[in-house]
Amino acid sequence: MEYDTKTPTSSTADKTSFAYVSARDRWPIIITGAIDDVYRAVSDTTEEPKRTEGKKIIEELAKFKYEIQHDRKLTPLPDDGYPDIASYNKELEQLGNPSWFNVPWLFSECYVYRRIATLFSLSQHWKSYDVFARQKMSTFRSSRPAVLELASRYHELITQLEKKETKTQEEAEEAEKLLFMEMCEICLWGNATDLSLLTSLTYEDIQKLQGSEARKASEKNILVNDLGDAYEVLKKAKKDGKERRVDIVLDNAGFELYVDLILAGFLLSAGLATNIILHPKSIPWFVSDVVPSDFAALLNALANPQSFYSTPSDEEKNAGKTPQPLTQKEVDELSFLFSQWSMFHAEGQLILRTNRFWTEGGSYWRLPATAPQLYEDLKQSELVIFKGDLNYRKLTADGMWDPTTPFVKAIGPLGPGSGINILALRTCKADVVVGLKPGEDEKLRAMEGGGGDSGARKWAWSGKWAVVSFSAGR
Repeated sequence: MEYDTKTPTSSTADKTSFAYVSARDRWPIIITGAIDDVYRAVSDTTEEPKRTEGKKIIEELAKFKYEIQHDRKLTPLPDDGYPDIASYNKELEQLGNPSWFNVPWLFSECYVYRRIATLFSLSQHWKSYDVFARQKMSTFRSSRPAVLELASRYHELITQLEKKETKTQEEAEEAEKLLFMEMCEICLWGNATDLSLLTSLTYEDIQKLQGSEARKASEKNILVNDLGDAYEVLKKAKKDGKERRVDIVLDNAGFELYVDLILAGFLLSAGLATNIILHPKSIPWFVSDVVPSDFAALLNALANPQSFYSTPSDEEKNAGKTPQPLTQKEVDELSFLFSQWSMFHAEGQLILRTNRFWTEGGSYWRLPATAPQLYEDLKQSELVIFKGDLNYRKLTADGMWDPTTPFVKAIGPLGPGSGINILALRTCKADVVVGLKPGEDEKLRAMEGGGGDSGARKWAWSGKWAVVSFSAGR
């Protein structure tokens, strides 16, 4: 806590905040979903010791949900052998043993998922179980129209890149920049499928959030766009001819991981990066965040796309529906992705690297002091891309900054002079936002559903608006 900003941070006690809504409405729904998932898994197993233990986990999840709904105090996390437990419990003590409806939002939300993780890590038969995996892959399957569209578009892009020798250098660089911008915007809006917020949307709604038409319509909703600055960093490194590493601190699995891999493949194919390091979470996190097994599951789906997309799910069987088979062209384009990404991975150009720091309870302001090895490692990167809302909240310490505060100030020790070039791709799903022009927040609040005079910044909760913020730390 001593390394955090002195700016007040978002709290579940603030009735005008999304933190308030999260604690009272979202978290109980998310835990209910976890209970349903474990119940289903218990029903599917014939091993009696595993069934008994699974039922105990369900009981503990139900107790946890009750504690939140009835504003009980947060209790110390049980020790599951990992060092972050001590820091969680120390911070809990420093906060004065708070209750659920009066606690810093960032810490308490991280605590929610860390506590769920202990129920499985302390078990005998459920240690590696991801309570959110079924939901993540189901949602990726429902993203079929956008997956197929992007597979086709990606194939076109690689073809364009291979033909760039026929253009002048100026034309080639302009095309490369436009492609970089488009790839990053695809990545930005891929975040629209954040599962922790999808407590009421149907699959049809999800599909409407994806695809090129949705992206084009949303370009005007990018309030801050520093993509040009980030491109110049990679362009210069490419001209210098040195090794150029790009890191992506991942957010959601499924469709968003798919678009992150589209970006990674483009950067490698265009020579804007020579290797990409992907940073997933070590434990199931914020419902939809990437863990290493999600990467394997995605590649397995692409390795046999016809089976993945054409085999009816249990829900489809019950409804008497049969999915339309993929065309041969669609199979070929997905197979192209699989072969390219597998090759990059096999050759060490595309690797995963976990670190427990990403699932600690505090902000990234703590990175230099509490995770010095990770900090020094990230300095080796030309560009570190932080995906999604939670990473943005952690970068800015979830502070209630004046919205005109420069991004480079709000990220504190990770700003200028940190040694790390940072690009944050974030659709707004929380109150904190910085880097806006004077009067812009007021204008957005005045729009329908924007919050008006309520004191709430409701426009920033829905994912309709986005910020793409860059900080030159090197």
